[in-house]
Amino acid sequence: MTGMVAGGGPGTRGFTAAQALRGLAAVTWREIARFSRQTGRMVSAVVRPMLWLIVFGAGFHNILGVSIVPPYQTYITYREYMVPGLIGVILLFNGMLSSLALVYDREMGMMRVLLTAPLPRWFLLLAKLLAGTVLSLILVYVFLLVAWAFDARIPWAGWLTIAPAVLAAGLMLGSVGLLLAVHVRQMENFAGAMNFVIFPMFFVSSALFPLWKFLDAGAAWLFWLALCNPFTHAVELVRFAAYGQLNLLSLAVVAGTGGVTFVAAVAGYDPSSGLLRRARRAGS
Repeated sequence: MTGMVAGGGPGTRGFTAAQALRGLAAVTWREIARFSRQTGRMVSAVVRPMLWLIVFGAGFHNILGVSIVPPYQTYITYREYMVPGLIGVILLFNGMLSSLALVYDREMGMMRVLLTAPLPRWFLLLAKLLAGTVLSLILVYVFLLVAWAFDARIPWAGWLTIAPAVLAAGLMLGSVGLLLAVHVRQMENFAGAMNFVIFPMFFVSSALFPLWKFLDAGAAWLFWLALCNPFTHAVELVRFAAYGQLNLLSLAVVAGTGGVTFVAAVAGYDPSSGLLRRARRAGS
């Protein structure tokens, strides 16, 4: 039984496309159903970026000017500039909270039950990652609808063109959260570790202001740090996609970071590190 669980269940080497689709649908439905029961998480997922939009948009509207830089071809309002960055905030927070659910499932032993399915471990973790990203995509469009009412809008064509960029960015940020969940053994420690990752990634990025603002302020080291920040490239990938353009550098960074972190998470994941391991320690 131990070998079956560790490997992902019987028959994992020859699992079919139908089995993969059923597994993906089951994990996705479970993620959405769990989210629908968490009213506080539902409300905060939209209220959090809207607070940033309203407060920062009003407070810095006349202070932070936005020059005409790609992908923009004319001057825009600060609120319009913030929209891709706040989409990134939704993806970042939801990716981390989905990883928190993975820590909970591992603590309670639920992942051991899931891993008995006739699917390999890497696919089950990928299915959970995809489920969280699909949920993030839904939240992004809810946010766009609410932001539209506050006159913070992207072009209508951008509502379609951002979808692939949101999925790619969501998968990358979800993989970072997945890697974090692999190495955090207890839920009590995850919140602190999550904040240690979220806020530096968010503030040292182009989410709230263009990177050239760092250079104008004489903080070249912050400019280069933000340029190396994967979250910056997730935001820029969405920003360019909203205006029908492709940022190849951001796409390469997002794809590379997502692939490396997911492989590292799969390699380091131990489904027996939760309740059963603590029980064995207590018994010994």
